[in-house]
Amino acid sequence: MIQYLTAFFAGKPAKGPALLTLIILLLTVSMPLWAAEPKELDWPALIPEGAPVIPPQLTPLHDMSQLSDALSAESAPPARQQGPDAPVVKSLDGQQVKIPGYIVPLEVSEEGRTTEFLLVPYYGACIHVPPPPSNQIVHIFSEMGVRVEDLYQPYWIEGKMQVRASSSELADAGYQMEAEKIYAYVLK
Repeated sequence: MIQYLTAFFAGKPAKGPALLTLIILLLTVSMPLWAAEPKELDWPALIPEGAPVIPPQLTPLHDMSQLSDALSAESAPPARQQGPDAPVVKSLDGQQVKIPGYIVPLEVSEEGRTTEFLLVPYYGACIHVPPPPSNQIVHIFSEMGVRVEDLYQPYWIEGKMQVRASSSELADAGYQMEAEKIYAYVLK
């Protein structure tokens, strides 16, 4: 292989199998350079064109002025989700994407990290205000996870988007993703 590269760079053209080997080697080495950045999505991109846009219900689930009734409010049935079967954008299936959002933990490890969570477009969704439509929720699975004490800030999540519904005790999601990267969202 080295002899073919040396000959190539010395100006002697490669022929036959040597040329094929050289091309394969160059493609293999340069492949990471071709790897495209993930497609950056915003939340409206998860709603199919022509589908109704359901505005968020931002009325708090709990009246904090009634703290004496807080325990009874916590034991009440969960808030009804807006659009649990909202239409999804099927063309996103299998695409490498990155999307910003807030994390709603579904499971927390003994170390205080959430490795399974819902990504939602605004803070407090599913916890303090009713869940958004299912096409505005991405069910995330992550080996690395996020520390629970860091959940008050938005994050970028990168990975391969799957157009696959899932259900949890908090809400139904229209999308799923195995997180490859998780990092803080910073305004530009």
